Amino acid sequence: MADHCLLCYSIFTTIVAFFYIFLDVNYFLRIVFTIGWGRLFDKRRKIDETTEIYGICTSQDLDIFFSHMNNARYVRELDFARFHFYDRTGLYNEITQSKGHILQTASNIRYRRTIPLWTVYKITTKIVTWDEKTLFIEQQFITLNDGFIRAVVLSKQSTIGLDVPKIMAKLTGQDVSFRPAPVAELEDWLKYMEKSSQRLRKQE
Repeated sequence: MADHCLLCYSIFTTIVAFFYIFLDVNYFLRIVFTIGWGRLFDKRRKIDETTEIYGICTSQDLDIFFSHMNNARYVRELDFARFHFYDRTGLYNEITQSKGHILQTASNIRYRRTIPLWTVYKITTKIVTWDEKTLFIEQQFITLNDGFIRAVVLSKQSTIGLDVPKIMAKLTGQDVSFRPAPVAELEDWLKYMEKSSQRLRKQE
């Protein structure tokens, strides 16, 4: 019996080690936890509302100086906040029912101040505007102890097989032609991306 238990334990630890070597297991566990927690304890939101998730800068998030969150971790945390937003606003259901896909095709992040070790923060997520095929999202890292916005992020969510104005009209209750005016920063960013595309096309 002891040998059988030892064998089962060895197989289990081997399988776990295999997954941790070849997959980012913690990433997928965090997604499941974030969405599950939201469904249990967070109310449904309207598509034009802001959602929030919370985090803390741990020793696994630190940069080479072991003092504050490294830049890559910000981008990773944004994924969880975005998935939570899709689920809580009903956007994910609309995407799956339409059998479409949504991909992040660009992002712009401004780091305003570091997030020190053991600092608790929240990430806010909201849609700022959209067009026929694209959603534009703004996210912010805000530390709870002082309410300071540590980083601001704009992201471009491009869609495949989706009629974005139709979906947004359904979720907002507005006319299909309605869409919020883009903020000035977004307009400047869009101009930058267009100029970048033009320059790269000339090189190809």
